[in-house]
Amino acid sequence: MMEDDDGDANAIPIQHIKHFLETLAKAAMDLLGNLPKGLKGSMIETQVLQNLYPIRVWRDLIHCNFVVPQSLSDGDGRWRAGAIATLIEIIGACAVYTSVGNLSVSVEFNVSYFSTGKIQEEVEIEAKVLLGHKGNLSSVVVVIKKKQNGDLVAIGKQWKSAFDINLKSHWCSTL
Repeated sequence: MMEDDDGDANAIPIQHIKHFLETLAKAAMDLLGNLPKGLKGSMIETQVLQNLYPIRVWRDLIHCNFVVPQSLSDGDGRWRAGAIATLIEIIGACAVYTSVGNLSVSVEFNVSYFSTGKIQEEVEIEAKVLLGHKGNLSSVVVVIKKKQNGDLVAIGKQWKSAFDINLKSHWCSTL
């Protein structure tokens, strides 16, 4: 683990998480490029990543800011619930990645919505891996608050299963 500019030995250089986010964006773009043209909402993963600004990345903890774009809002200018859930999923995966160093998939995913953001409103995001790990499972909570007044937008709770993409046993059913 490298020290950041404040001397925190638990900090992970932002370049590492940016690289991970760029890798996710590229993978999403590759996947989406193969989907039939005209499928609505198919670009949501990459749209979410374009307005995400990592602030601090530590082992088990990520702080980011996000500016709600028009493309992720409804006709009334409110941030779509599906876009919020997508952001929670991506940031939760990144938090687990900082903890275990592998990609992960959600095995349980819950979101509680309290309010919504408006176009060009900035929100703060905190993702924290909780209680360590149980086998290859990790628990992560993602909290989204409005930056201006601290109002809660959403809380996402996930159980994520980390896996090594190169390990063939993950691709075979044991049933």
